[in-house]
Order: sequence, then C-alpha cells, then structure tokens
Amino acid sequence: MAPRPPLPLPGQGPGGSEMAAAAAARRRAAAFLFSSAVRHQSSQSTAVQEGLVAKTSLTSPPWPEVKLPDPAEEAKYHAEVVQKVNNMIAAGQYGRLFAVVHFASKQWKITSEDLIMMDNVLEAECGDRIRMEKVLLVGADDFTLIGRPLLGKELVRVEATVIEKTESWPKINVRFWRRHNYQKKKIITNPQTVLRINTIEIFPCLS
Repeated sequence: MAPRPPLPLPGQGPGGSEMAAAAAARRRAAAFLFSSAVRHQSSQSTAVQEGLVAKTSLTSPPWPEVKLPDPAEEAKYHAEVVQKVNNMIAAGQYGRLFAVVHFASKQWKITSEDLIMMDNVLEAECGDRIRMEKVLLVGADDFTLIGRPLLGKELVRVEATVIEKTESWPKINVRFWRRHNYQKKKIITNPQTVLRINTIEIFPCLS
C-alpha cells in the first residue's frame, strides 16, 4: 500500500498565507483591545482608591500648611518695629527695665537696686563700680531685646557697685573611722561678694 501524503500544515494550503495574515491581525487587535481595557480599568481603580483613602497623618501632615511671609513685607515690618522701639527709647517711654546678665559663671535676672550675692572672689574692692558687659537680654513694658548671644556694648549698659566682701557660713566636715581612734574635722568657708545693681541703661541705636 502506498503511503499517504502528509497533511498540509496551517497556512501551507491554498490561500494559507492570507489566512495566517488575517489570524495575526486578529491577534494584534485583540492584544491592543486587552491592553487598553487594562489601562482604563487601572486608572478607574486608582481614582476610586484615592477617593476612598482616609485622611491621616501618613497621607497629609496633621498641622496646617504654613505660608512663609513675603521677604519684602517682612523687611518693611522689621524696619517699622525698629523705628518704633528707637523712638520709645529716645523718649524714655519704656518704664522699668530688667536684664539677664552672665556674671561669675551664672545667669542673673536683675533690675535696678537689686542685691546679688555670688560665691566667688572678685578682684574689685568694696565701693568700686563695675560694668557687667555680658548682657543676654533687656526687657521693658512693651518690648524685649534679646542678644544672639549677647547685646552690644553700645546698646545697653549695666553697672553695679561692690558693697560687701565676706565669707559664707562655716560648714563642718567630719570624718570618723570607728574602732580605729580616727577622727578628722574640717571647717569649710567660701568667699562671697555682694553687689548692688545701680543702673540699667539702653540707647536708641537698634538696626
């Protein structure tokens, strides 16, 4: 018996090339429609998800949005405030002044006629008038001048007088070793200096 001839493969028979081209065109059209449908569905799902997401501290900060001031307006406002404070200082319409000074490794909040006592030795003698140059802050009824970190010497002047140089109350330190007949006593006194704040003056030279 003679063998049967092999069956023609798809696209090898009469008109097979046209059928293959049509099938490829259908496949490309189907792939394009599928990709466009997927993109449309993903965009719709994203819009729906954005509408359904709750507003929390992770999606947006809990504090209100801060708008920075205009530099030109800020400079104009600064100039107006400085001019107003200078006029008040020049006219003496600021009331009683207070200051924060750094003296003898400490910060002191002082005003006129205050007494301060420091546990330190001061080279000045009793009756000497000294100037406190490290002024951190000066305040009045309507304004406060804050140094960064200190106020200029041409802007503020704080003077004090040494009124007393003495020693602190004696402190007794006793060391005792029982059953060894050992006992040691030491009396400790620290030098002290008392100052009286005379004046706190400010001058209209703000800039």
